[in-house]
Amino acid sequence: MAGILLTGALGKMGRTLCSQVLTIEDLEVVAGVDIVSSDDCSFPVFSSFDAIDSAVIEKIDVIIDFSNPAALSNLLAFAVKHSLPAVIATTGLSDEQIASLHLAAEKIPVFFSANMSLGVNLLCELAKKAAAALGADFDIEIVEMHHNQKIDAPSGTALMLADAVAGELDYDAKYEYNRHEKREKRTKTEIGIHSLRGGTVTGEHQVVFAGNDEIITLSHSARSKALFSTGALNAARFLTKKQPGMYCMADLID
Repeated sequence: MAGILLTGALGKMGRTLCSQVLTIEDLEVVAGVDIVSSDDCSFPVFSSFDAIDSAVIEKIDVIIDFSNPAALSNLLAFAVKHSLPAVIATTGLSDEQIASLHLAAEKIPVFFSANMSLGVNLLCELAKKAAAALGADFDIEIVEMHHNQKIDAPSGTALMLADAVAGELDYDAKYEYNRHEKREKRTKTEIGIHSLRGGTVTGEHQVVFAGNDEIITLSHSARSKALFSTGALNAARFLTKKQPGMYCMADLID
C-alpha cells in the first residue's frame, strides 16, 4: 500500500480526497500538512513540512498537493530532499512556479495538470482537433464559471484550454481578458477568455468556435469535486512507478 502525504489536508479538496481514499485498497493517507489544525483526522496533520517527524516520513511514498501556491516552494524542497514523487493539483501557479516544477522534475517524478479530470483533458484534446480544422475561419472564445470562493481568474483549466487551442493555430494568438476596457472590433488573432463567479458551481468550461452562420461549442461540466480527487489518486498511483521527470494527464491516459 502506498502512503500519501496530503498537503491542504483540511481544505475542501483535501477532505474530499480523504473520504474517497477510504474506498481504495492500495492507497492510504498517512499524514497531512495544513496551516489549520483539527482533531477529527485519522492521521497526523502537521503545520509545516519542517514539523514532520522522521517516523512519518518513512511511511510516505508520494505527495498530493491540494493546498495553495504559496506552499509550493517548501513542498518541492521537502520532496526533493526525501526523493518523493509529487502530484501538484493546486491551481493558480505563476510561470516562475511552473518553472520550479520542471527544475524539481530533474530529480523527482512530478505530475502536474491544471485540471485532474479525465473529461476536461478529453475536452482539451477535442478542442485541439477543432482548432486545427476551424481555426482559420472561426473566432475562438473560452468561458469558465466557478463558485464564488475561487480566488484565481481565469481558471487554470481555461488557460490550459487556451494554450492547447493556440498551439494548433497558424498564427500567434493573443489572449484577451478585458475587452470591456477598449472600444474596437475583435481582432482575428485573439482568443477571448471570460470568467464568471457565483454560487457553488464546481466548474464549467466552454470552448466556442464562432464562424459565419454557425457556432460550435465544446463544453464540460463538473458536478462534484470528487472527480478531481479521483484524478489525483490515479496520478499518485501512476507516479510511484516512474523515474524523475515531468508528467501530465496525457501520460496517464496513454
